[in-house]
Amino acid sequence: MAYEIIDNCVSCWACEGVCPSGAISPGTLHGKAHFVIDAKKCTECEGDYADAQCASICPIEGAILNPLKAWANPPGSLTGIPPERLAAAMAEIQAR
Repeated sequence: MAYEIIDNCVSCWACEGVCPSGAISPGTLHGKAHFVIDAKKCTECEGDYADAQCASICPIEGAILNPLKAWANPPGSLTGIPPERLAAAMAEIQAR
């Protein structure tokens, strides 16, 4: 199994340089440029690190899926703001 970068990726290049197996490279998904993980090369950082380095450095919540297809950085995990609270705050801001 392998980690997967999905279309939330903003191509910030943060993950590419930290991958110990060289599995991350620029690519496209649904016609949008962003990074991709070669499943054949991805080792999930086993034997190198306790945590997947791509997920550890990614600044975008929900951009990387773990091998079980769950978000490696779920919404709220990086900001500390629960998704419901963030949605309510965004709605309030947009109503102004």
